[in-house]
Amino acid sequence: MKLTAFTDYSLRVLIYLAAQPERRATIGRIAAAFDVSEHHLTKVVHFLGKRAWLANVRGKGGGLELAMPPELIGLGDVVRQTEGLDMPAECFDEGGGHCSIAGICRLSGVLGEAVTAFHAVLDQYTLGDLVHNRQALAKVLFTMHPAPARPVAAHGLRKTP
Repeated sequence: MKLTAFTDYSLRVLIYLAAQPERRATIGRIAAAFDVSEHHLTKVVHFLGKRAWLANVRGKGGGLELAMPPELIGLGDVVRQTEGLDMPAECFDEGGGHCSIAGICRLSGVLGEAVTAFHAVLDQYTLGDLVHNRQALAKVLFTMHPAPARPVAAHGLRKTP
């Protein structure tokens, strides 16, 4: 099953932010790190914010950050929300599409089972599982485009503008 670019970019944004959760990022920094269009990422970020996975902090020192711990963001949920309806073949369209054997073909059942298995595997993982190698990710993502660290209060908690 091939994921759409929208889902791919959504996962990249989440991974980027989870790789260094103590930093906020801008769409421009994320786009530069992955060499993708800021315009496309703007749509992705808006969508992820509407789903309460991202928070947009305004003002000085603002930017994007995860709205919850990475361990609470399920990969299956992200893929289902970003992909929409799973239609691996035309026969998944309402009424079977234009396939002449849609009513008697067993392919749709097999493909349906495969999609279910695909989601079952994704449901076993969270964003946190993808970023256990934070140091290696940070070395690749932030070395060429370092982001300034957020201010830290004297008691070790992040300041919120």
